[in-house]
Amino acid sequence: MQQIVDVAVVGAGFGGLCAAIRLRESGVASIVILERGNEVGGTWRDNTYPGCACDVPSHLYSFSFAPNKHWSRPYPQQQEIQDYILRVTDSFNLRPMIRFQCEAQSLHWLADRQCWKVVLKDHEPLLARSVILATGPLNKPAIPDIPGIEKFAGESFHSGQWSHAANLQGKRIAVVGTGASAIQFVPEIATDAEQVDVFQRTPAWVVPRWDQPYGALRRWAYRYVPGLQRLSRWRVYWFNEWIGMAFMGSQRMQHMLQRLAGLHLNQQVTKPAMRQALTPDFSPGCKRLLISNTWYPSLQRPNVTLVTQAVSAIAPAGVVGVDGTVYPCDVIIWGTGFKATEFVAPMQVFGEAGGAYLVGSTPDGVPELGDIWRKQPAATRLGITVAGFPNLFMLVGPSTGLGHNSIIFMIECQVHYIVQALNHLRLTKHGALRLRPDVQREDYTQIQRKMKSTVWTSGCKSWYQNSDGQIDTLWPGYTWEYWLKTRRFEVGDYL
Repeated sequence: MQQIVDVAVVGAGFGGLCAAIRLRESGVASIVILERGNEVGGTWRDNTYPGCACDVPSHLYSFSFAPNKHWSRPYPQQQEIQDYILRVTDSFNLRPMIRFQCEAQSLHWLADRQCWKVVLKDHEPLLARSVILATGPLNKPAIPDIPGIEKFAGESFHSGQWSHAANLQGKRIAVVGTGASAIQFVPEIATDAEQVDVFQRTPAWVVPRWDQPYGALRRWAYRYVPGLQRLSRWRVYWFNEWIGMAFMGSQRMQHMLQRLAGLHLNQQVTKPAMRQALTPDFSPGCKRLLISNTWYPSLQRPNVTLVTQAVSAIAPAGVVGVDGTVYPCDVIIWGTGFKATEFVAPMQVFGEAGGAYLVGSTPDGVPELGDIWRKQPAATRLGITVAGFPNLFMLVGPSTGLGHNSIIFMIECQVHYIVQALNHLRLTKHGALRLRPDVQREDYTQIQRKMKSTVWTSGCKSWYQNSDGQIDTLWPGYTWEYWLKTRRFEVGDYL
């Protein structure tokens, strides 16, 4: 009979590594991390576009139990983050439990054996008593379905799949999208390109990025003065929670952010017409708030054109705007974000037959999670567990994304909750942990009730929303509230 591991963790980014470390510390005997790539890192391994960096301050973008004493600046760049992840992996000796180039294609709950069957690409299936999905929300590039896209004669790629083999020197480049990735790579590529046409459907609020590299004395102090970095971490954390008031509906805080962003725009953009084109008509935070000192200057370079219209088609020789104008280009770079509302796809997750949810079930009555969430809201308990899917846990699942603070904080809260849940299973010797459907319904109702008072429902259209305009991606509260809710595993929520 095939051996069953205690826990299979899908994904070796921040979430998967944190789960493995904490589970091993709690006494879990056998853990396997399934990673489809050939190295750890997830988002920070895959996104290597020029200028790639994090919008969360450095001291808050590391595990609380493994502070990074090597940060060189207030906001970490991609390679610094990846280097930190590699050090954590090695210092906690996680590599022996990682199976690289091992992609999980589907999960199947086996009722007779009370475990999950994990179907792997090009490998034998794996059996696990519990599964933790740590695949993350920003790993599926979103390229719009635009007529003629397959006929383009030049080279095209997504920012999340950057082609480092592409020679951009002296080329005409079309950049579609003006989100968090584009405002980082456009200033980098504009210095070498002949022409860059940036297609903007709607402008975003942009605030200054206070990111001067640390001097030698400060780097030394953060590394050797006891408690200094932790103090800085908590200072940044509570400052971000204070800023979070704007996202939770505070008009006064929204006005403050709008004044800050407006001043930044007025200081960096001299032409009134361009200022107007770059001024949003929605509240700060409704779409992702961006941080940059180089975005506005790059748009005013003589070889950069801001095109304030959407793309209607792709011609063999260029990009076609909605007014019919053809913008010739040699390269198209898609800065169009990710499919953040597809929480588990393309993986399929088949739960317990005859369970709480039959919408999205297969003909034999087995629910498939991705299909359920395409047809009805992505309801969960704290974004971690789902009714009808025993012993399945998620990290950065539905309703746990953030607009104002560090997702690493949320991951640690979720892992703490999961460790308690698995400890309960181990101590009680129950075969499975099943979320009560009524608890899930009440949890989702409360989340949506709070969501109505946030900035995200104030009228704009953003990537936070699904095709129906529903927001199932974000936590509509402060992170300290989520910490309180996950501190204690409530046995009564489960069967």
